[in-house]
Amino acid sequence: MTTATTTPADHLSPGLRAAGSGLNTMRRHPLLLVLALMVLVFQLTTGSFLDAGNLRGIATDAATLAIVAVPLALLVVSGYLDLSVGSTLALGGLVAGWLAGQQHQSPVVAVLGALAAGAAVGAVNGILCCHLGLSAFIVTLAMLAAVRGLAQQLFPLPLSSFGSGFAWLGGARIAGIDAPVVIAALVLVAGALFLAFTPAGRHVFAIGVNREAAYLSGINIRRAPFALFVVTGVAAALAGAIKASVLDSVVAGTSGAGFELTVLTAVLLGGVALTGGSGSVFGVLLGVLFLGCLQNGLTLLNVPTFWQQMAQGVALVAGAALASFGPRLTR
Repeated sequence: MTTATTTPADHLSPGLRAAGSGLNTMRRHPLLLVLALMVLVFQLTTGSFLDAGNLRGIATDAATLAIVAVPLALLVVSGYLDLSVGSTLALGGLVAGWLAGQQHQSPVVAVLGALAAGAAVGAVNGILCCHLGLSAFIVTLAMLAAVRGLAQQLFPLPLSSFGSGFAWLGGARIAGIDAPVVIAALVLVAGALFLAFTPAGRHVFAIGVNREAAYLSGINIRRAPFALFVVTGVAAALAGAIKASVLDSVVAGTSGAGFELTVLTAVLLGGVALTGGSGSVFGVLLGVLFLGCLQNGLTLLNVPTFWQQMAQGVALVAGAALASFGPRLTR
């Protein structure tokens, strides 16, 4: 005869259990409370922060950041880093714009061309870092400069006027939602499902925690990070194509400049440890929303650009602190 065992939580009311779950979520993601307070302050000071049109603008602006932040977060969880995403974004936008505008190719061909360029950059990063064992920081920092230089050499003049067909990528609405937001939502869901329900997702965590132990456990410690380098490059190029579609122009020297720091800030604010081995897609979403709301709110308040840049720098330091001390505080 078996008897059912109960835990103290079983005797709590649904309301108390929900409250406990909420507190646990706050402990794991302290940025959630900070984000809520920031939204409240911006609404009280501007009176228009929570307007539907402004929220739509935040979501659209944050979409390209989310598209790149998710695969980059997975890469960081595996113990690697990619600082070349800003230059890859520029290259992807230039290739897509050139194919759509100058070569009069279909939007599908233009986007595929951009994705191929991003995959090539990611593959080079992956080979040098995963197969040759070079420092990801040094390699991707070098690629940041090299890809930017390549983009300026191939496209010395600004590109514009890509046609109405290509404008669909950044301006269309799907079920009333802007296309970039739909794409970002799909990327977020795919990233969360990958980490939670696939063996490869568990391998990513294992590699980030201890690469040698993962190798001795029979995990291919090169395959998953290499694939993540390629996916990160593809995502950055896709973000560049979306940016080019929204703006209907792209400049090799300025497009995506500083984007690598912005996306890294979002990843670290989301609680992804720079040393690898921990992080979540939900946390990355919070980091993306935090930066999007911060920039939008400061813009509504007419805060000068240099103060906005200083705020982003402070956010990067705060993200590094959260990634470092957060896990210790939740033990």
